[in-house]
Amino acid sequence: MVTRLLPCIVIVLCGQVVLAADYTVRDMDDEILITTPQLEAAVRKKGYVTGVKAQSLVDRKTGARELGFGLDIADWIMEPGSDEAYRDQLPPEMVYRFGNEYHGKTPKRSIEGPQICTQAKVLQPEIIRGTDFVAIRQTYHYKTAAPGKKTGSQWTQVMVFPVGKRYFISMQRIDAVNSSDAMFLRIDMPGHIKHQQGDRFDEVYLSYRGKIAAREFLTNFAPDERFNYQRERDGVPARMIRGYHIRNGETGQSGPWLVGMTLDPGVVSEAWCHQRGYVCMIEEFGGRPVKAGESFSAAFIVGFFDSLDEMHTVYDEHKGFTGLNATAEGWKLTK
Repeated sequence: MVTRLLPCIVIVLCGQVVLAADYTVRDMDDEILITTPQLEAAVRKKGYVTGVKAQSLVDRKTGARELGFGLDIADWIMEPGSDEAYRDQLPPEMVYRFGNEYHGKTPKRSIEGPQICTQAKVLQPEIIRGTDFVAIRQTYHYKTAAPGKKTGSQWTQVMVFPVGKRYFISMQRIDAVNSSDAMFLRIDMPGHIKHQQGDRFDEVYLSYRGKIAAREFLTNFAPDERFNYQRERDGVPARMIRGYHIRNGETGQSGPWLVGMTLDPGVVSEAWCHQRGYVCMIEEFGGRPVKAGESFSAAFIVGFFDSLDEMHTVYDEHKGFTGLNATAEGWKLTK
């Protein structure tokens, strides 16, 4: 059932109390549908979960939508190093093979799994309704671990969809039960780009490198061959913004930019942008010592922008935050 929200009204449908505001929420068995005057989005409860459902984020100003497999998607807790010595003891989906076009040459290994987006299967998102925003909070406890490691670290994601904005604000956080010299979380940020010979986007923008024409992604290459960022090698940039300039594949007309901003650029340990049948935009944040009982997080803005100047202005207004809290009374970025 759709709940239509009007100013200064409280609507009760099917036993659910909905705070009045200029947005609608449809809470269904398998997903949550959110509509504001600026955006449409869906959050999956079952199947391929975490973040925003594939191609469901729609810019109502232009009709443009996300072009990949979803936005702000969560994977494994990882660290540097190889798992070759104990691969026979790992569940197949925790094995990390490197030295190929998918993962590049750098040895890495999973501390805890499974890959949440593909293997969690069911999440129970909490809907938080404010007067001018709706938020989604969801958590998951990792179920598998490498030899000598515990299971049970908690992943938390909060996504806030404010009325009046063409983007959402989010956070991903790990509360760790293990220790590591360089623990990180792998995510899709903002997400990948499905295309045929560059037909659906004009260019990619990486704030630490600039604009990259779509023609650079016509053949496959490994993530560490081109357009790769590593904090220890490259230093911390002024901004961490990654995204693509959408093009209508039928008309050829350029649309808005869809970008993901990591609001504290220093938390990103590595970021990929490579072609592997689609443009893959993976980001890893953390990569620093973590002790059992500690946590680490990153905060993001993901959505549509008309220009680089606009996205830079929004970034600079929110730069430096790594956390996000949301209650019915309001939401707040935190450090």
